[in-house]
Amino acid sequence: MSVDSDPGYGRTVVINHGYGLATIYAHLDKVHVKKGQAVRRHQEIAEVGDTGRTTGCHLHYEIHMNGVPVNPLRYILN
Repeated sequence: MSVDSDPGYGRTVVINHGYGLATIYAHLDKVHVKKGQAVRRHQEIAEVGDTGRTTGCHLHYEIHMNGVPVNPLRYILN
């Protein structure tokens, strides 16, 4: 896992799930995890914000497989 800042995405958290799968959370206000920390399902990792280039408070969420963005609907669990 990494916690970074990007001019466009603002504060970001990237979680590496292994097997080439990573989730990216961006435009965050407060981040509750640290770089390298293990996280578990349903753990609060950050708070939604409006950092970076955005017009309002929201969460930017991406899933990457081997570095390529993919449709997140295939991976969202109920």
